[in-house]
Amino acid sequence: MSISMSTDAPVRPQTRPDETETPERTNEAPAGGEKSVGTPVRRVDGPLKVTGTAPYAYEHDVENPCYLWPVPAPITKGKIVRIETEAARAVPGVLHILTHEDSPRLAVKSDPALWILQGPQIAHRGQIVGGVIAETPEAARAAAELVEVICEEERAKVEFDPHDPEAESPRIVLMKRGTESKGDLDEGWREAVHRIDQEYANPTHFHAQMEPHAVIAVWHDVDGFDPRATRLTLFDTNQGPIIHRTLLPPLLGLLPNQLEVISPYVGGGFGGKAFPHPHIALAAMAAKVISPRPVKLALTRQQMFQSVGHRPEASQRIRLGADRNGRLTAIEHISTQAASRLKRNVDQSCFATRMMYATPNRRTEHRAVMLDLPPETWMRAPGDFNGMFALESAMDELAHQLGIDPIELRLRNEPDVDPETEKPWSTRALVPALKRGSELFDWERRQEPGTLREGEWLIGLGVASTCFPNQHVASLFARITYTGGKYVVQMQASDIGTGAHTVLRQIAADALDVPVEQVETDIGRTGTPMAIMAGGSQGTYEWGNAIVAACEKLRRKHGDNPPDGASARAQGRPPRGASKYSRHAFGAQFAEVAVSSVTSEVRVRRLLGVYGAGTIINPLTARSQMVGGMTMALSAALFEESYHDPRFGKVMNHDLASYHIAAHADIGELEVEFLPEYDKWFGAKGSKGIGEMAMVGTPAAIGNAIFNATGIRLRDTPFTPASLIEATS
Repeated sequence: MSISMSTDAPVRPQTRPDETETPERTNEAPAGGEKSVGTPVRRVDGPLKVTGTAPYAYEHDVENPCYLWPVPAPITKGKIVRIETEAARAVPGVLHILTHEDSPRLAVKSDPALWILQGPQIAHRGQIVGGVIAETPEAARAAAELVEVICEEERAKVEFDPHDPEAESPRIVLMKRGTESKGDLDEGWREAVHRIDQEYANPTHFHAQMEPHAVIAVWHDVDGFDPRATRLTLFDTNQGPIIHRTLLPPLLGLLPNQLEVISPYVGGGFGGKAFPHPHIALAAMAAKVISPRPVKLALTRQQMFQSVGHRPEASQRIRLGADRNGRLTAIEHISTQAASRLKRNVDQSCFATRMMYATPNRRTEHRAVMLDLPPETWMRAPGDFNGMFALESAMDELAHQLGIDPIELRLRNEPDVDPETEKPWSTRALVPALKRGSELFDWERRQEPGTLREGEWLIGLGVASTCFPNQHVASLFARITYTGGKYVVQMQASDIGTGAHTVLRQIAADALDVPVEQVETDIGRTGTPMAIMAGGSQGTYEWGNAIVAACEKLRRKHGDNPPDGASARAQGRPPRGASKYSRHAFGAQFAEVAVSSVTSEVRVRRLLGVYGAGTIINPLTARSQMVGGMTMALSAALFEESYHDPRFGKVMNHDLASYHIAAHADIGELEVEFLPEYDKWFGAKGSKGIGEMAMVGTPAAIGNAIFNATGIRLRDTPFTPASLIEATS
């Protein structure tokens, strides 16, 4: 595996025709002063992690803990008639059993999924309907398995049909219109000489973070009515306290500052730990019952398939129309996904389609089929992952129909401005990424489908564009404190394994003009300034804006030699005028596959990602993000598939023995190159989001390579030997 940095000129922003680019408007990095940003600093938390001394959620040292085990609903939909607990209470070590009949009352339904043990209704199989508190985890588990939940079952709907006539079209998806159009789609379709009209699908995907969902809850005894006193402490594995502190206090009848959340180290998030899940509410209630003893809960892999979210099953219908030269005359993208009736979350699968390619006529629509299933949640590159798989597969199909190179097709449809908003790009490195990638990947080796062969193996090359947007939601804060000869960065950021402890020190070191060794981080807990969560590939540039602002304020107040205890808190904002630009990160994914003509096995020999991602703060951690994203996407493209029993709404392959994910032996050569780019409209350091961009184009690149190898077009993931065999039968 390798990473290189191209020496080509930086990608410049595009401007409106009536604007002149001045030195203040260029996106070249400011000269001088950089000492740490851009250098491969090793992770400062590495020694703690490899020695096993970095405390994860379940490992914090608490006094005299007890243990909690959830009791899941045994039916898909209905209500509880009664719960038999006598046998469970007889297990030695059992302290208490929570049910809807005797659990603490919750205050405000801030999140329907967290509203557990408040009544007999069951919304989905696996919903938490009870909990056993015991002296040991073994006793809690044994007793929970003896709890008998007698139910009255109701008719449930659990099977996803993308053509369901009852599918809903939400008005708003992630603060944007769920359905939008431009021009006259019908006219553009009639004008087209070449047409693609296909559906592409993905199954339900489940998270498999190395650290499972876990929490320790401690309910404190507080004398008097001091509203500033901490009532509840959660040692939790999450992507930042901001959403927990929004949803949990009203649920539990607390003020926001009465909830303390501690998570200095997190073993993977990928969107699945952005929101609090029902087991946290269960742990909080159990801790209140058993106070002052701490309550520890760690979900098993099987339990993680029930109540902590997933990427929903979805279908994408893409229609592309093009003239005889390959210029698009029409694009239509209709995304239909499964959604929980309890709590709907619709992925933004059409957003990238609205801005990727130039066309005078476009229509996109999001649809949701409401089912009696557990709530879905964010999973790395939500929406863009499956939406761009469809769009980039369809573009490959169109290129084949036209008889032109798929890279050339994309070049012919490169937009001058954002087709959705008509704003100029802050920077857009798609064309440079495609061209550079074709050089590195030896794209000229590519032949007509089914013609390149090595013994039993058919060889194919595929390409796909990739992108990810600026996800700015709110401008939040950081504090810099000088103490004991060190500058301490404080904010409610979270290091979910991506290297935040390291890159935040690098950003602060350059802003303060000190060595990186003189900076420390205090993140992953409440009690520090509110910051955006680690999600949406926004953490580094949002946190960096706040850190730079706080460092500059500290220097203004105290100079280069601040007294011990000197401190400054500041808000990080996007650059003034940033809203006038369309801000995205772009790149290109290339894949080489070998397909066995004997067994139909697919092996991905090589993946290359070329990215324009702004300033690369740390090449080591950035490379790790991209390699990890490509690996995770390869896993979904080739292996990951879940099976629901339609009679019971249950995931049958609910563990890592039968829900297959990629292993080391499945991964071939991975290459990453970052184009030199500085995007001032993203923030103070010119950096963009990266981790999710590596996910977005990879499945389409692999699928397009399989077509180039075999002449067989697979439109549903995963690309298994069975799917290839079925396509030829």
